[in-house]
Amino acid sequence: MLAVWFALGWSMELTYMACAAAGGTVLLLQTALLLFGVGDAHAGIDVHHDFGGGHGDGHDGHHDGALSLLSVRAVASFFTFFGLTGWFGITRGWDETLTIGIALAAGLALMFAVAWMMRMQSKLQSKGNLDPKNALGLSARVYLRIPPKNSGFGKVTVKIQGRSAEFVAFTHGKELATGALVKITRMSTPDTFEVEALKEERT
Repeated sequence: MLAVWFALGWSMELTYMACAAAGGTVLLLQTALLLFGVGDAHAGIDVHHDFGGGHGDGHDGHHDGALSLLSVRAVASFFTFFGLTGWFGITRGWDETLTIGIALAAGLALMFAVAWMMRMQSKLQSKGNLDPKNALGLSARVYLRIPPKNSGFGKVTVKIQGRSAEFVAFTHGKELATGALVKITRMSTPDTFEVEALKEERT
């Protein structure tokens, strides 16, 4: 074996199995939540990425791309296919270094594929017959933590025109945790909004 994990003698096979189980469980839970119509299948999972500096009123898509790449679905997909591919390689007697490389490639490929699909879905929401301006004044639910005082971006989901839409969000107030209820107050770009905590979420 190449390494001993956590000084407990974990084999690479067990590591692959654990990754596949963890990622697969998250994906199954998200699917179940969607089937039962519970939000956007992100509630209670705080996976986020902070971006330094302000942003003004411009948004070139890089923040949204990074958020999609580090979304729950994308990260769970990476672990699932990293684990499954590595496990398959171990059971077939592949060289351990080769197995790790192929497993990483498989996981990253699926991670980027899922991020790309989510980005395309977001663009479709911003085009077509969905008018983002209709989200102004509505309440929304935070599903990717929003950093405080305009220090980065998060994401919110909102019911608009009879369907659930997903937008990039920032706030000038305190940090807004995953699951917090907020109000959409201003549109920066067609897919980026300023939000503020609703009274019941403030402390």
